[in-house]
Amino acid sequence: MSATLSKIGLVAFIASMCLALPIALFPPYLLHRLKMISQVKQQNMALTNGQFCARWLLRLIPFCNVSCLSSPEKEIDPQPSVWVCNHTSALDIFILLAKDFQMRGRKKRPIKIIYWKGLEDNPITKLLFTQCGFIPVQMEANAAGENNSYSMKSFKKLLKMSKQAFEEGFDIGILPEGQLNPHPEEKLLPCFSGAFTLAKMSRRPIRFFALHGTHRLWHAREDIGMTVTGRDIAIRVYPGEGRKFGSSDEFLATFEAVVGKFATTGKDLDDDELNAWLDGSKWEEEMKIADE
Repeated sequence: MSATLSKIGLVAFIASMCLALPIALFPPYLLHRLKMISQVKQQNMALTNGQFCARWLLRLIPFCNVSCLSSPEKEIDPQPSVWVCNHTSALDIFILLAKDFQMRGRKKRPIKIIYWKGLEDNPITKLLFTQCGFIPVQMEANAAGENNSYSMKSFKKLLKMSKQAFEEGFDIGILPEGQLNPHPEEKLLPCFSGAFTLAKMSRRPIRFFALHGTHRLWHAREDIGMTVTGRDIAIRVYPGEGRKFGSSDEFLATFEAVVGKFATTGKDLDDDELNAWLDGSKWEEEMKIADE
């Protein structure tokens, strides 16, 4: 019975978002069209309105329990960053929108998410992503878990748009797995190093999110789909101001160790190992062992 109610709630939440988003995004769109506000202001307003819709609809339709396992840090002057997170479910973006203030605090810079352009085939995600100024990247359509093939021409445009976003006051969000994970409780998908490349070229630190449990409500596998197997979702935002990694291998190993552990189990590494990965000493130890 609980699973049935959760599924009904999930469907109601998605349907409500489909109705609320066009209404919430129209005012900033109209103001920009009338040249009363800049495009940057319009994108900021669109993101804020989208977060408002997701946050309040989740309160009104509590189909899941979302735990944020970290408190926002009180940064007086947050610096531009590249945020990375695992990708488990089509529900991820709505949960991240709903919980952004709780996760990162109200003074954090707004985020522009890098997304697969094929998602624009859905009119609601197209509306949300384009109005918020999210950054598209082109790749071949494929099923969850299959190898991705990115367009290098599209990637060059991504770098240019990301640089502009930093200058306009935004952070960048990237999902290094590149697609939904069809086996989220086993391991991460092979990750791409685009976040490292972007961070290195822009001289920005990388910061980590981790998500666990969204697959229990909306699974990447088509044979499971919205078969509800649980209501509990956990989000982890890792502390500190991020790191500028020395190599793509170091970034990928750290992401897979830190985020991979939480993404698959809902739990962190033990404190000593977690801190060692976050401050880079664990990677140095791994390299020393490899050299020997």
